[in-house]
Amino acid sequence: MSRLCPAGPYEATWESLDARANPDWFNDAKFGIFIHWGVYAVPSWSPKGEYSEWYWHSMGKKDGATWKFHVQTYGEKFKYQDFAPMFKAELFEPKHWADVFKRSGAKYIVLTSKHHDGFCLWPSAQSWNWNSMDIGPHRDLCGELTEAVRAAGIKMGFYYSLYEWFNPLYLADPKRYVDEHMLPQIKDLVTRYKPDIVWPDGEWEHPSD
Repeated sequence: MSRLCPAGPYEATWESLDARANPDWFNDAKFGIFIHWGVYAVPSWSPKGEYSEWYWHSMGKKDGATWKFHVQTYGEKFKYQDFAPMFKAELFEPKHWADVFKRSGAKYIVLTSKHHDGFCLWPSAQSWNWNSMDIGPHRDLCGELTEAVRAAGIKMGFYYSLYEWFNPLYLADPKRYVDEHMLPQIKDLVTRYKPDIVWPDGEWEHPSD
């Protein structure tokens, strides 16, 4: 991690947190927009009180409402991966989105660059054939939105899932997953787009202690 964060890791102290103060623009921003978007937007369904972006995970509960809905709607043999070619982003007009964001008064945007299903909204070399450039829209959704949002004078950030539910490397060897998949992905995301915010999530299966 020191390769990405020369200041070293956070410590469980207020002093460590206070040493990395929020930038002034963030403290003054007050209002931002968080966008959950990915393959899960194709079925776009969940039981009341649950997350639709957890659709793939919820499919594993064979006595659950999501699996029942899935079988009735798509059939038992239809896999989550089969949604990817259907994720076309055909209504995605980044300049129009940015205009709507600006008129709303939002000062920053956070897009899910990758959720727990591992599907990336940018051409990640670590997620070959499971990203929006290789399948589905065949577009760099992160890049297009970043360009439009910044042209509108709005800060741009990315949510990034640290773990992936069904990535074979993550399941077999979490340390190798971090070194060979996660860190290279984060470095690529930051190097390409220089986001103003990086919002990591999905650490609970492997806490630092």
